[in-house]
Amino acid sequence: MNTPLSRTTRITELDALRGLAVIGIVWMNVHAFALPIQAYANPAVWGGEGALDRLVWVVSFVFIEDKFRTLFAMLFGAGCLILIERADSRKWRAHFARMAVLFAIGLVHSILLASNDVLRAYALAGLALPLIANLAAPALYAIAVGLVALHVGAGMHVFGSAVLDFYGDRTATDAALMVERQFGSDPAAVNYALELGREGLGERVVRRVEGFGSQFRLLAASLPINLASMALGMALWKDGMLAGEWRTFRLQRLAAIAALVSILPLLALAWWVADNGFPAALAGASALVLSAPFDTLLGFAYAALAMAFFVKGGAVTERLATVGRLSLTNYLMTSVILAMIFASWGLGLFAQVSRAEGFALSFVPIAAMLVWSPLWVERMGQGPFERAWRWASARLS
Repeated sequence: MNTPLSRTTRITELDALRGLAVIGIVWMNVHAFALPIQAYANPAVWGGEGALDRLVWVVSFVFIEDKFRTLFAMLFGAGCLILIERADSRKWRAHFARMAVLFAIGLVHSILLASNDVLRAYALAGLALPLIANLAAPALYAIAVGLVALHVGAGMHVFGSAVLDFYGDRTATDAALMVERQFGSDPAAVNYALELGREGLGERVVRRVEGFGSQFRLLAASLPINLASMALGMALWKDGMLAGEWRTFRLQRLAAIAALVSILPLLALAWWVADNGFPAALAGASALVLSAPFDTLLGFAYAALAMAFFVKGGAVTERLATVGRLSLTNYLMTSVILAMIFASWGLGLFAQVSRAEGFALSFVPIAAMLVWSPLWVERMGQGPFERAWRWASARLS
């Protein structure tokens, strides 16, 4: 049986879960750094010719992609709620200040390093958290379900005609052409993506600054699914699961049920896309829309399973907890390492590796943060970017 933990002290298991989420984010991000953007969801576009590459895609699609984004967002929502509950006064002003500073950090991160930065989306979704922070856990669960449904409905409004075009063998619509450029093998689009991946740092900065408007539209489209995960995390904190108050058997049972309900449909979606030859419409719809309910369920399963098996004082739990305590720093620094490996101002391995090789290289930043995190926490406590975030937020509020 898990021993209930004080909600006024730091919860090692929760930190360890956050550390696990950061590691999973690296597994997701590596292909955004290593391959053209179309190949992120579609292995047939680039770097996915071999059987091992296709296996890596299946494993990533079913077990990694967006599951750890869900987990990271869940913990972000729970973390925001913890700070709100502990605040004595001006809690909403302090919360909005934290979101403003986080957005600024994410903006710089997206301009310099990672086009798929999540901090900006989390900061924007976080602006809505005060509206739901006082709700009970059942209401938060309902909001999470509703927002996932909204994400799926809005997504299929975008992808629906492209999927119908594929099955109807009719003249491609504008939506189908857009999906082909984003998720397919359109030569001009792929060549442009290759040019972007090989550009210099100065060129990247200019392009990213000038393209802020289009980036903002993509961020807005991600708000429902990110807010759904945050609401789920807040509900699980209020319900006691993330506070370590659920019995081990309950955690294991719910994890098994959620995994069973989610893994089988995800395997079916992967088979559907592969069996049809990885068309852009099916690859995009499956990766971004149709998998979303099952990604959320499996993210929850990971959280429940981890909370069941993390042991306070255990070597694995304690090391992961140090990674989690430096989650912002580790998230940013792993992007630095991935850029050093793949960007033109680093080793320049962008589009030079297969999907499987890219995945193998993801263990370089993972190993680095597993080494540096306990050393930094032991000597300095708070991470440098966590400290900067806290300091700037205090000044702003």
